Amino acid sequence: MSTDKFDGEAFFAALDAERIARRATWKKVAEEAGVPASTLTRMSQGRRPDLDSLAALCAWSGLRADDFMRAKPAARPKSEPLAQITAHLRADPNLSKEGAKALETLIKTAYQQLRKKQG
Repeated sequence: MSTDKFDGEAFFAALDAERIARRATWKKVAEEAGVPASTLTRMSQGRRPDLDSLAALCAWSGLRADDFMRAKPAARPKSEPLAQITAHLRADPNLSKEGAKALETLIKTAYQQLRKKQG
């Protein structure tokens, strides 16, 4: 069982700092980020946002969700290189969704053919 936890309280505090720096109201944050105001109210009460709201708030604020994951350093395994490449391709604004998928297919196929045999 994973011991990773998202620190919603710390994320909300950082989000609040960004809101203050921009001199924005919570209503304005909700509008600009494209999240329901009720999500921000629930977060202020200690509840965590849903995944889509978290992504929207990260995009609005420039915060990284990964910075708010709390786990013992040894508890978090390093992700596979292929998973990292896939994430980078899908995040690349220069690629269409179809283009990213096509490159993923090519890279995955080549990776499986060329990787060292385990065991």
